[in-house]
Amino acid sequence: MSVVLDTTLNIETPEVVELLLPVAGIAPRSLAWLIDSMIKIGIIFVAANILAAIENVGEGLLLLTMFGVIWGYNVLFEALMQGATPGKKIVGVHVMNADGTPIGWRGATLRNLLRPVDDYPGCYLFGCLSVLFTRNFQRLGDLAAGTVVVQRHEVPAKNPWDDVDPQPTLVPLTRDEQEAIVSFGERRNQISDARAEELSRIMQPVLGELDAKRLRAFAAWITGHRPKS
Repeated sequence: MSVVLDTTLNIETPEVVELLLPVAGIAPRSLAWLIDSMIKIGIIFVAANILAAIENVGEGLLLLTMFGVIWGYNVLFEALMQGATPGKKIVGVHVMNADGTPIGWRGATLRNLLRPVDDYPGCYLFGCLSVLFTRNFQRLGDLAAGTVVVQRHEVPAKNPWDDVDPQPTLVPLTRDEQEAIVSFGERRNQISDARAEELSRIMQPVLGELDAKRLRAFAAWITGHRPKS
């Protein structure tokens, strides 16, 4: 039984370490796009005022500046700043390869060259539909480049299991079920109570009647934690 308790990208590294990365949806990506768009407009506006004083070549330089900003802004920042444009950094998301490795020039260039396709026929309609109907919320440019946009992972300041009383499950679990439960337990404090209860109900056919607190107790037990004596 394959179980997914939330939208995450599960990556197993060559060192057999599993990474669970929350995939960014339309809302944070749209906000990042809006911030970056305002920055681009600001750069072009400043350049236009400066170059207006230059006769003859001013208009040509402005066109080159607009071309560089429109086509090079995202590529430059994503390739050199760990997959994050200023807008993405503010929102807390970044681009990475689907295998968990940092994005490079090839991926950054390809995903941004296809932005006009994602924007067709306007308002990023194709891109939004692609994000809604793909498992890892990938727009067409992401699918072509093999990239994903994920929430930036913050290392917790304390042990996430300190406030949990571990409990063993009374039924055997598959590896997928154990991974899903542990994933929930690790991210419980990052989601709302209502969402946590909704996710816990997904496991009721396997574990019987339970709530988010008990499911997190199961997660602690699976990860090797035991009740404090």
